Amino acid sequence: MQQPYATVQPYITADGSVIRELMHPAVHGNCRQSLAEATVAAGAATLLHRHLRSEEIYHVTAGEGEMILGARSFRIGPGDTVCIAPGTPHRVRASASAPLVLLCCCSPAYAHADTELL
Repeated sequence: MQQPYATVQPYITADGSVIRELMHPAVHGNCRQSLAEATVAAGAATLLHRHLRSEEIYHVTAGEGEMILGARSFRIGPGDTVCIAPGTPHRVRASASAPLVLLCCCSPAYAHADTELL
């Protein structure tokens, strides 16, 4: 199956990022995972949150920022990939100079009900 990027409408998730759901079982018929592009505006941050069931992988495609992952804090930039285990508190902050853009893969697929704001 194919999902043309231009046809994907963005929306705002519970954590405050702008999401384009590139592939999701509820829309596209795939089975076990979802893939989305998240954009965090320059100088902005997502809310600290966790997913109770989903393992999440972030892959940074543009911009730079800071990742909070459990008790750790570290810089992220283009080409960096981070695995977020279920139940792990996390958030990202974009640098002041440019938006932070990342691909987010969730397995099982992203669900609003699986997101707990902290």
